[in-house]
Amino acid sequence: MQVEGLTSLTTEHLKRMLKYLHDGSLGLPLTAHSIAAAGFQFRHHELMAALRGLDETAVRAVLVCVLAERLQSENAGA
Repeated sequence: MQVEGLTSLTTEHLKRMLKYLHDGSLGLPLTAHSIAAAGFQFRHHELMAALRGLDETAVRAVLVCVLAERLQSENAGA
């Protein structure tokens, strides 16, 4: 079984999502409408699979953790 999580989103996409969460423009809980309103309809499936039903604290934790891992990995490769 292959699990993709949020790997299909770029680091910049994840940063933008976190920014939208901070400024209140990412509606939660996530719905098809809130994803589209934030401009991420092209990753609807991945976002719903990873973040469906999570509250703001949980979504923030997931995004921060994924970004931390990503940035550490990118910096190690530089």
